[in-house]
Amino acid sequence: MDLVPDDSVLDNPVLSSLEGFHSHLARRQGRALAFPADVAPFTALPLDATAADWDDLGSLVGAGAQAWLAGDPRRAPDGWTSVARLDGVQMVAATVDAQPDDEALVLGPDDVPDILDLVSRTRPGPFLPRTIEVGRYLGIRREGALVALAGERLRPPGFTEVSAVCTDPAVRGQGLAGRLVRAVVAGVEARGDVAVLHATADNPAVGLYRTLGFVVRRAVTFEGFTAP
Repeated sequence: MDLVPDDSVLDNPVLSSLEGFHSHLARRQGRALAFPADVAPFTALPLDATAADWDDLGSLVGAGAQAWLAGDPRRAPDGWTSVARLDGVQMVAATVDAQPDDEALVLGPDDVPDILDLVSRTRPGPFLPRTIEVGRYLGIRREGALVALAGERLRPPGFTEVSAVCTDPAVRGQGLAGRLVRAVVAGVEARGDVAVLHATADNPAVGLYRTLGFVVRRAVTFEGFTAP
């Protein structure tokens, strides 16, 4: 009988990741955590965050810098300014036909310039110069050019987030994104994790993810705040 991981870690996925698999990347001040600024823009606070925790987060990111939180809506103390809030969904793989893809290449640091170029044109979400360090990224190249991408980002215990799913507009409609997602999920499941992903609620890709076999676990918000 397969063991199902405790999905409560998904209620605060950035915190769970930074306290676990990505602890080697975590910046910490008290109970506030953050990825390095060139790895990912995400920060984390406990669900029962106090004013002191927010002060620690402010010290961690620096005055005037942005702190992005994911999960439930947060009520920030006076002095913090909300700069953007996005409604989103958290989805979990339920019936994904996970399988490796012969055309998928494992990408590394030398591929980062091509990844950044593709991401700048397709905008799947943040990908920074050191994001490649958080997990395994797969890509498809055509005539040498990187035309499709998908990979792993957050790693709450028992789960791995599928992220950075994008396809060059010139080759859309060929099923490349779906193939890469299935390949990423195959790698996730091979080590015993469950695949999860996050998307804005109005992202047309949510329909693709449903078709692939993901189901919505909960609504989430992504909100950026400027530290006082």
